[in-house]
Amino acid sequence: MSEYAIEMLNITKRFPGIIANDNITLQLRKGEIHALLGENGAGKSTLMSVLFGMYQPEEGIIKKDGKEVKINNPNDANALGIGMVHQHFMLVQCFTVLDNIILGAETTKYGVLQKDEARKKVTELSEKYGLKVDLDAKIEDITVGMQQRTEILKMLYRDNEILIFDEPTAVLTPAEIDDLMVIMKNLAAEGKSILFISHKLNEIMTVADRCSVLRRGKYIGTVDIKNTTQEELSRMMVGRDVSLKVDKAPAHPGEVVLQVENMSVASKRGSKMAVNNVTFNVRAGEIVCIAGIDGNGQSELVYGLSGLEPLAGGKITLKGKDITNSSIRERSISGMSHIPEDRHKHGLVLDYSLEYNMVLQRYFSPDFSNGAGFLKRPEIRTFSEKLIDQFDVRSGEGPVTIVRSMSGGNQQKAIIARELEKNPELLIAVQPTRGLDVGAIEYIHRQLIAQRDAGKAVLLVSLELEEVLGVPDRILVMYEGEIVGEFDPAKTTREELGLYMAGARKEGHTA
Repeated sequence: MSEYAIEMLNITKRFPGIIANDNITLQLRKGEIHALLGENGAGKSTLMSVLFGMYQPEEGIIKKDGKEVKINNPNDANALGIGMVHQHFMLVQCFTVLDNIILGAETTKYGVLQKDEARKKVTELSEKYGLKVDLDAKIEDITVGMQQRTEILKMLYRDNEILIFDEPTAVLTPAEIDDLMVIMKNLAAEGKSILFISHKLNEIMTVADRCSVLRRGKYIGTVDIKNTTQEELSRMMVGRDVSLKVDKAPAHPGEVVLQVENMSVASKRGSKMAVNNVTFNVRAGEIVCIAGIDGNGQSELVYGLSGLEPLAGGKITLKGKDITNSSIRERSISGMSHIPEDRHKHGLVLDYSLEYNMVLQRYFSPDFSNGAGFLKRPEIRTFSEKLIDQFDVRSGEGPVTIVRSMSGGNQQKAIIARELEKNPELLIAVQPTRGLDVGAIEYIHRQLIAQRDAGKAVLLVSLELEEVLGVPDRILVMYEGEIVGEFDPAKTTREELGLYMAGARKEGHTA
């Protein structure tokens, strides 16, 4: 009997203009957690999609328990006990959480769907693994973090033996990440074999037994975690030394750029306000971070600021101009840029080319269209090529690449390039480093600080405690739709922030 649950031997996968996987061999031992590490566009998700049957390799073979298998589609993968939590969720937006979990694996009796049995099993799984979700909520109405939990439950519901986690912690809170690390260890202890794609070196060091590294589609090596360091892994990943610490000079805040007064935004789930009577400001030359556990009103706050949702009350002022009732385009023209939480829903048109996505909010300007409404294609091409080069956005066919075919990290870099190029007075950055490798995170943090140092106002929304404590000049903690505390990052701790984020403290006193 083979010691390996899965062997991917000499796998090569090509797309137009790019070799995504170039002769890669990966071996997963039974009962181990094996991390797959690599920079954005290194080929990690492609390799896992080959294992899950979503792509067919041009070369190479796959073995399960020492026997060669052919995986033509995800149904074949599931039949072999292989499950996958995708980086970009495979969920039906108008279905409930429960319907999504059981979709394709429904229990029926005489042709009638047995939902009660499914609900009982899912409830037991959610309690066992600490993955609390509202089974009757529609996917379109729940947070990204809740959607991630739905994906994990979907895989556990199918009793898979080989579990592929593609960036599973990208949208989870620190407490949820800790819980997931425990879940993964428990699953491995039960005999399940886990492939874990992550950019977060501390997570890999915490949970993985071994780590294989890819760079630009090629296999670099496999190391035992107990015999390596974060610095060594980052060097293997990007081919150079990377600073894991945010370096910045003290801030020199100027005039108020964004003024929010008594802002309220209605909730889609119940009568309670998602954002309740919130007041704060952001000044030129400072980074203010909204911190909190996912689902406490941060998303709705940003929707209200950016114009994606109407306000139920309050006032928003940008550079002295009342924009409370302004359209999204008017806010953009007035000097607001927005890096959204959900890059697929609010950041990109996935079936457009990269170059057209780069001008989504500016195509109507004289730079890119003439008076008759026709696009200036050569100017759009030149502009997009400049941004692609400046921000190292990797794609198979350059500016004409269809965005849907790009890696998640490179989609994120494209959005960041577009929003920063607008030279905004106010940059709203929601989870800007989600799904990015350490080299790209280092670069994005420098860009945020450069915006601040150029006298711009930056509102950062982050679930990453390292980012919350390392990047901003002020921290505002949200809990249940209200701002419950303001902190100087240099004078607070993870523990103190955690108490406010959990609602144990509020505005200097114990709740």
